Amino acid sequence: MAGAIPKALILFGPPGSGKGTQAKLLRSSLAIPHISTGDMLRERIASGDSLGLEVKNLMQSGRLVPDEVVNRLVDDRVSQPDCSSGFILDGYPRTLQQAKVLDGTLEGRGYHPVVIHLKVDYTKIIRRIAGRRQCPVCGTLYSLTSNPPRQADTCDRDGASLVIRDDDRESVIRERLEAYERQTRPVLEYFAASGQAVHEVDGSEGSPDEILARIRGVLS
Repeated sequence: MAGAIPKALILFGPPGSGKGTQAKLLRSSLAIPHISTGDMLRERIASGDSLGLEVKNLMQSGRLVPDEVVNRLVDDRVSQPDCSSGFILDGYPRTLQQAKVLDGTLEGRGYHPVVIHLKVDYTKIIRRIAGRRQCPVCGTLYSLTSNPPRQADTCDRDGASLVIRDDDRESVIRERLEAYERQTRPVLEYFAASGQAVHEVDGSEGSPDEILARIRGVLS
């Protein structure tokens, strides 16, 4: 629609919620860029410019990339021509400070922020991730619930014994979910208190396309 205010979709979802899948589906469905902070950092390092070298040095030394550097990267990325009709942010903002800076950036550039929070029951997430198995030889991933191997604990391709990845163990999953809750809750509360549109979408049930339809429903 002519004159429509471009939307900045800010996508939140705990580990195992299907957030990455939805970001890709939304990118195709809405024909706007999907900006993942992880991908953005890697692309900037590959560019070899001064900011990319700064990020590379930080990551090689084992340090976290500071908020102010990530904020600069995001500000630069959303100023690119392909973002003029809107964009999807995935993995940012992670902190309250980042959220406040982003709020100012979007307002200054005339974007309408819309926060989508994929809600998934943590018990289901734990069951989903803890049910993953991987072949140590060929790397094939299996799910005991949705994509099990033909023979229990054995890779269909090469017959190797399947393993549980360290980050798929239940204790690790619970720690990741608790960290997500601690980190994300204040950010969501900040956006809600700022008067931004915050929509919770059920990501527990249904196919990826059905969940996409729910998101499209709140966007319309």
